[in-house]
Amino acid sequence: MSLTRQDVEKIANLARLSITEQEMPVYVTSLSSIVDFVDELSRADVGSVEPMAHPLDGQRQRLRPDVVTATDHENYQRNAPSVQAGLYVVPRVIE
Repeated sequence: MSLTRQDVEKIANLARLSITEQEMPVYVTSLSSIVDFVDELSRADVGSVEPMAHPLDGQRQRLRPDVVTATDHENYQRNAPSVQAGLYVVPRVIE
């Protein structure tokens, strides 16, 4: 799947990148080759491959139970710049 100039312009707009007129052909070519490579990887037959628990042979992934251990929320929230109804208040990042 080759990307068009319009596709790259949309991606650049979403990523808030400014691409010059001279850079545009390079980006179209580069991003198209990346998308083509990912498409090629998705066609690979991995049905007979057993999932790995760890990338190094003979190693085990150490897991811990997913349980709540912190109970002193008020103490932590005293350090926060702004807390409301027991929740941390942060600046809006999405326009």
